[in-house]
Amino acid sequence: MNYRNLGKSGLKVSELSFGSWVTYHNQVDIEHAKQLMAAAWDRGVNFFDNAESYANGESEKIMGQALRELGWAREQYVLSTKIFWGGNTPNERGLSFKHIVEGTDRSLRNFGLDHVDLIFAHRPDPETPIEETVRAFNHVINQGKAFYWGTSEWSAESILKAAKIAKKHHLIGPTMEQPEYNLLHRTRVEKEYDILYQKLGLGTTTWSPLKSGMLSGKYRGGKFPEGSRANLPGYEWLIEMFSDPKRMDAVENLAKIADELGVTLAQMSLAWVLKNPNVSTVITGASKLSQLEENFKALDVVPMLTDEVMQKIDEALADYPDDIKVN
Repeated sequence: MNYRNLGKSGLKVSELSFGSWVTYHNQVDIEHAKQLMAAAWDRGVNFFDNAESYANGESEKIMGQALRELGWAREQYVLSTKIFWGGNTPNERGLSFKHIVEGTDRSLRNFGLDHVDLIFAHRPDPETPIEETVRAFNHVINQGKAFYWGTSEWSAESILKAAKIAKKHHLIGPTMEQPEYNLLHRTRVEKEYDILYQKLGLGTTTWSPLKSGMLSGKYRGGKFPEGSRANLPGYEWLIEMFSDPKRMDAVENLAKIADELGVTLAQMSLAWVLKNPNVSTVITGASKLSQLEENFKALDVVPMLTDEVMQKIDEALADYPDDIKVN
């Protein structure tokens, strides 16, 4: 495992990290979570990602309990959460000063910890002034409840505005962004955010490297295996996405290249994300130990993605319109 700086900060995160979206509580209980996290840890993972909205806070509770029972030193791992969807009442959602502070406190209670390392604005909030959001995250940092703050799925324009406000008021600006990034969703990370890497030294903690499982190859041919996330209540939208003819053709084209390399589509897809120098860490997910082991073999595939292979991958996607919709 290699470790990369989170943007221009001094914090080092494992190039592959482990997240809990969809799986924790819905598919994974505490014992299973401990098994998966321990396996990731043994392979060098030091960054674990979560959010207040995942399973309505139950995901944070499971991860927090797992961390206590595993007994790792707090200094040795990096933990994140994301604030936006905290509840159903008006002030439990969004990026107001009130919700950011109280949402952070609730997340810490869920984890059973006194601080997280990273805290994200889970989505942009058009109803709250960005200055209010910047001040709120600085308040959280000043209280020692988080060390760095960032955004998730914000536009480059909004991130630059937040950074400008922070600089004007001698506050801490966003250190990182958490965007979706995979072979079928590229434009924002590769083009729109280019100015952020240059001007801010922004780090990225990318999510959905396998396009919610589509780039794992298990849904090829329109099949939806029992126990997969496509069959979970509330995730029916995945079936529609996976059944799109253009996406299916793109996956088949990519699978041929993976076959030529003698690796799985999932391994090639993860290795491809790792090739991007502007990616600080790739958040992976797994509900089974076999999936985790499969994902981590991607580290051995990175050297196989030569310039020639990367060109082949681009050519395989030449007729595919980049997915710009944020799920």
